[in-house]
Amino acid sequence: MLVAELKSFYAVARCGTVTKAAAQLGVSQPTVTGQLRQLESRYGVELFHRQGRGMRLSDAGHSLMPMVEKLVQQETEIDFRLRDASDLREGNLRIGATGPYYIMDTVRRYNQRYPGIDLTVAIGNSQSMLQALHDYRIEIATSSFLMDDKHLYRRMIAADPIRVVTHRDHPLARRGKVALADLADHALLLREPGSMTRQLTEDALLAAGVTVRRTLEIGSRESIREAVLRNIGISIIARQEVPHDPQLRVLTIENAPQIAEYLYCLKERKGARLPAAFLGLAQEMSPL
Repeated sequence: MLVAELKSFYAVARCGTVTKAAAQLGVSQPTVTGQLRQLESRYGVELFHRQGRGMRLSDAGHSLMPMVEKLVQQETEIDFRLRDASDLREGNLRIGATGPYYIMDTVRRYNQRYPGIDLTVAIGNSQSMLQALHDYRIEIATSSFLMDDKHLYRRMIAADPIRVVTHRDHPLARRGKVALADLADHALLLREPGSMTRQLTEDALLAAGVTVRRTLEIGSRESIREAVLRNIGISIIARQEVPHDPQLRVLTIENAPQIAEYLYCLKERKGARLPAAFLGLAQEMSPL
């Protein structure tokens, strides 16, 4: 029970709220709240300062955090080593991806070659996937962020130009090519903070000196697709991520930057059987 309580403490400390911690742990909010209360009451300490829905570590919580972090990392490492102990006839590999577009062919090939290995694929933005990798919640991550970290193995698996996507009835839809300045008077749909597509879009507009009249933040590729299909606005998306739909039009951008996709793994786990086999297949299928 103590380990479960400490894992809840660690998740809340990292996430900042009980809601986010519960989602990360895959349990209910009352479970996390109850475990924190039990931990604090049993030892008579206050580990967090409650600020509305937010949770800030107390002095006692700060002093406990390094030891709990080690404990959580050791537990996940034991779990990983046990799962990796087989000869690729059984086990589980956890993958985090920014989308299915650049990784799913490798997942399919891995599944065909090693049918006894269970695969878990989580989808999120670039920052959240790299964080999950650092937190030992996944073994493989794809991300559009170019991160230099001595603890990470990295290789590029794709490079994709960005495009403007509109509804077929949108005023820009008849054009085959646009400049970033052409977007200024139209509602622009943006991903959530932490998305590399959003960062690349904002950087490109800033470099071109373009101020868009109106932006709408929409938190997923699927939601942006639905918004464009309803002609709520336009969006900038990597070419391979544009869904095939007769209602949509894809426009080339003058001097469009490319968005790269990278495959990441912790260096300490790069040689382990499960991730090593995946990395090998990825290199075979995308020898960039």
